[in-house]
Amino acid sequence: MSPLDVTVHVNRGSADAVLETDVDTVETCEPIQLVLRGHETPAHVHCRLDERLDRVASIDGSNYYVEPDDVTPVPIRVDAEAIESPVEGTLEIVGGYGAESVSIDVTVTPGPPQVDVDDSLAEPTRSEPEPTPIERAVTGFSALTGIEMGTIAVVALGLVAIGIATATAATIGGPVAIGGLAIVVVGVAVGLGLLIR
Repeated sequence: MSPLDVTVHVNRGSADAVLETDVDTVETCEPIQLVLRGHETPAHVHCRLDERLDRVASIDGSNYYVEPDDVTPVPIRVDAEAIESPVEGTLEIVGGYGAESVSIDVTVTPGPPQVDVDDSLAEPTRSEPEPTPIERAVTGFSALTGIEMGTIAVVALGLVAIGIATATAATIGGPVAIGGLAIVVVGVAVGLGLLIR
């Protein structure tokens, strides 16, 4: 999850400890990235969460030194999965040893529900179509005789080729048509011989 950026300007247009924020309120279920942007002079900045917000969020450190023209990121972890209803609290940024402060109202909302993903989602859910009567007959014949489906398909194709060659030879007649029929029959016989081996 990418954090939500909240910028606080430190000493912008002033040498004193002046703090300005771009937002007054934040609503999130994600981590917050507090960005302390230094300007004119360096400053010590203290960040803290009030006790309500401290139950669902945490800051790694509380004291930061902000250099001029530098950016100091302050990551704030948020545990939105642990709550069932929104939690409202305050993020306070204090500068100048307590002389200046700015508060941001933060509402942590419950995170999206966890979705358990198991391995069954990777398997396709398509159902196999019902086999046609011809497919069932061929499958049954293949199981009965032990001959592979591919061999049965080649035999069927060979018989169709012989049937077409016979019909052509009978229609046309003559020695050339009979020779063509003989070539087709020999080709099918050779193919079957190679398959059965």
